[in-house]
Amino acid sequence: MVQRARLIYNPTSGNEGMKRYVADILAVMEAAGYEASAYQTTPAPFAAKKEAARATEAGFDLIVAAGGDGTINEVVNGVAPYEQRPKMAIIPAGTTNDYARALRIPREDPVAAAKIILKGQTLKMDIGQANNHYFMNIAAGGMLTELTYAVPSEFKSIFGYFAYVLKGAEMLPGVRSVPLHLEFDDGTYDGPASMFLLAMTNSIGGFEQIVPDASLGDGKFSLIVVKTGNLGDMLVLMAKVLNGGKHVDDANIIYAKTAKLVATRTDGEEMKINLDGEYGGSAPMTFVNLKQHIEMYANVAEIPQKNLGPDTEAKTAYMAEVENISQQDVDGNGKIGE
Repeated sequence: MVQRARLIYNPTSGNEGMKRYVADILAVMEAAGYEASAYQTTPAPFAAKKEAARATEAGFDLIVAAGGDGTINEVVNGVAPYEQRPKMAIIPAGTTNDYARALRIPREDPVAAAKIILKGQTLKMDIGQANNHYFMNIAAGGMLTELTYAVPSEFKSIFGYFAYVLKGAEMLPGVRSVPLHLEFDDGTYDGPASMFLLAMTNSIGGFEQIVPDASLGDGKFSLIVVKTGNLGDMLVLMAKVLNGGKHVDDANIIYAKTAKLVATRTDGEEMKINLDGEYGGSAPMTFVNLKQHIEMYANVAEIPQKNLGPDTEAKTAYMAEVENISQQDVDGNGKIGE
């Protein structure tokens, strides 16, 4: 029986360059054994989400999401609610492309990203659920996260994730702590915090040191709570992030693994929640990890083994690839080549 695949692509992603790659991407999907077709998103609200839901209901075997993290998030939201879900693949064409970075998918060449499907390597990835919304990479709240809403879209298009760095530097002196009540697996926290963050991969805003030990598909969020809003403390924490992720041991940080989080701001003021870089509603909010909820094509052999998590098939593929490379490096004398 022929398997069907649907490409859902955002024509405005990548400086509107995605359109010229569609034919080549469909050819790759066909070479992978799928009967392939494409859908171009429209400016209508949730166009990608609605098409992903329609394709899921129609029984498609694979959905390929091409665009920025926002487009990919929409496709995930279209697929995640169903009991029977297609596999997914992603073709990054956005600003930071955190999810592609974590899965080691090429970020500069859409056709090369599509060719990851030809490798046949997949990971069963966790998906976060927050009320009626789903997210695949991060959820966050607090004053530190509000800078993401303040970066104009055209600024992001020109400067990429450095736009966030520049805007963050501008806003940092005004950041302060707010009173939070957080309930997670290991207990509760009642006190001031400038931010809480839930992560499911090790790539956040283009940085891989923020959650250095992220384990893909383990059913747990990595929770970071920044208790301080002091500018000097924040600069110290940033330096520790860049110095190998040593911030996780700082007294101003709570770092824990949890399958669930309940977050409330206790002074009655609004706290906006960021889901995968976009506004996702306001606290109080409950976040639940849906373990290994969607099977994603990934460049498994390039992902550090420490980040692969409990997915036995992925680890087997990784070790097989490493062994294959090692064998190629052995010279005729049984010695590893220089």
